[in-house]
Amino acid sequence: MIRINLDVMMAKRKMSLNELSEKVGITPANLSILKNEKGKAIRFSTLDALCNVLDCQPGDLLEYMDEEELKDDSM
Repeated sequence: MIRINLDVMMAKRKMSLNELSEKVGITPANLSILKNEKGKAIRFSTLDALCNVLDCQPGDLLEYMDEEELKDDSM
């Protein structure tokens, strides 16, 4: 499973969902879907814009977790 750490990067940058939405050009609703890990996919152009605004690398936003890590994480 791919975990999206958008909320972590937003907190590190002290940026609200609405502020990020304006800077990236994505609706708050769509960013919320990503932030809450409800999305099924992300466009490279969206990932590029997020990395640009948040001054980070894709690996800062996306994290692979295997089944064992997911089990451990939920306990």
